[in-house]
Amino acid sequence: MKKLKTVVVMLALTLAWSCSGPEPLRPNIIYIMTDDHAYRAVSAYGSVINKTPNIDHIADEGIIFRNSFVCNSICAPGRAALLTGKHSPANGHIDNRARFDISQVTFPKFLQEAGY
Repeated sequence: MKKLKTVVVMLALTLAWSCSGPEPLRPNIIYIMTDDHAYRAVSAYGSVINKTPNIDHIADEGIIFRNSFVCNSICAPGRAALLTGKHSPANGHIDNRARFDISQVTFPKFLQEAGY
């Protein structure tokens, strides 16, 4: 009798799962943009100058970009270039005094449209 109950429960669970259909797997995305961290200043990149245990922990659990370059190393224009995918003259943010045009298409807007 116990075996029959187990089979019925398993069959019911299988039916319930198959009727609802599997949901597509979506990765969790955490994007952290920090500023003024030179390559030699972060111990996750092998720095002996500073110890950055919290950044190192995040790096251990995520991705480290070891071969990336910037089109603009000034703070705000560099962030604007990353958000829009456009060089500073194209996105209009050429220095730290200019205001960012928030009507532009940015990758966070694409993520939001995708349900994030």
